[in-house]
Amino acid sequence: MNIFEALRVAFAGLLANRLRSSLTMLGILIGVAAVILLVAVGNGASVQINNQIQSLGANVIFVYPSNARGAGGVSQGFGTSQTLTMADVDAINSRQQDPDIVAAIPIAQSGGQITFANQNYFAPTTGTTVDFPQVRDYQIAEGSFFTQDDVTSQHRVVVLGSTVVTNLFGTTDPVGQTIKINRQSFRVIGVFAAKGGSGLGSQDNVVVAPITAVWAYLSGGRGKNISQIVASASSANTVAQAETELTTILLQRHQISDPTQADFQLQSQQDILNQANSIATALTLVLGAIAGISLVVGGIGIMNIMLVTVTERTREIGIRKAIGARWRDVLTQFLIEAMVLSGLGGALGIALGTALAVEAPHIPAIASSSFPPPVVSIPSVLLAFGVSVGIGLFFGIYPANRAARLHPIEALRHE
Repeated sequence: MNIFEALRVAFAGLLANRLRSSLTMLGILIGVAAVILLVAVGNGASVQINNQIQSLGANVIFVYPSNARGAGGVSQGFGTSQTLTMADVDAINSRQQDPDIVAAIPIAQSGGQITFANQNYFAPTTGTTVDFPQVRDYQIAEGSFFTQDDVTSQHRVVVLGSTVVTNLFGTTDPVGQTIKINRQSFRVIGVFAAKGGSGLGSQDNVVVAPITAVWAYLSGGRGKNISQIVASASSANTVAQAETELTTILLQRHQISDPTQADFQLQSQQDILNQANSIATALTLVLGAIAGISLVVGGIGIMNIMLVTVTERTREIGIRKAIGARWRDVLTQFLIEAMVLSGLGGALGIALGTALAVEAPHIPAIASSSFPPPVVSIPSVLLAFGVSVGIGLFFGIYPANRAARLHPIEALRHE
């Protein structure tokens, strides 16, 4: 019996019991659809995380204070001390022999309630220098950014993110208006172009002011503290070299000979991106594994139905063997029937899972939330289909082998 004849016989056998065949395929269909949909959700989350991190700038490097030596030789941990100064920033920016570092800026954070007229809104206020738009890849949509003179003279001016503008001003033009941050008056001179994101961690939920003004009016007498230094490499490919250069400069500045005793720590966007991708990959694998359980259940259903089929068709098997069918022919016939069942169920499951993933963003409850749109990938589709056919093969081996080993005389005597 050639493969085409085996396929014809397999389809004829399945069509003879349409309802039973359909119910058997349903288990595989649901399993494959679940795998496609849940893996698409994991892929969507990964894409969303990547986009949000990339919006921060792929070539950005963060330098945080870290008193590794600590008091009495005990480490105080990451970001627990004030070891970074404005002189460190100046030293980084003055090193012309380090082409991999474009610029560095200080960051002084000050949270506070922002008010305009009768509107109140909370957003972090960032004190920095004139290189902030270049380092953090912000574009000015309206007005202008503050100048070096504003920094030198401690002018109380701010540039707002689009989220702050929406919540505080509505349709009013913010440029030229005066807002209050912790009861201190600041004049709005510009608005950043939207970068996307949501919540308090959004890149659009920012208020940026000259660092000298933040020190003078918002720090509450805490001195000229710098919470972090942000530097930009010349490209995403030179981040590692820029990190080496930054480490060398700061170790020399802080007179530290042993890098393990450094009072600062570096973290690049690439590090954050790699960590986020690892988490997203693990999430996708877990979701796929959970959905894969239903595929196993569907495979058990195929085995059960094929055993029933073998019992029902025992006399048919005996006749085939009596007229010359070989062990291999009977085995091939029943394996093909099992794989056709699982393959058709897998194909229908792919269609259903893809349709659900495509339609999910259009569901009002999902569209109005921050739920990541599912992303169907070709590898996951091919893998789901291959697994479904493989399950048919795996769970069909025992029934097919049982049918192939029937003795023709005993099979013909079967009632």
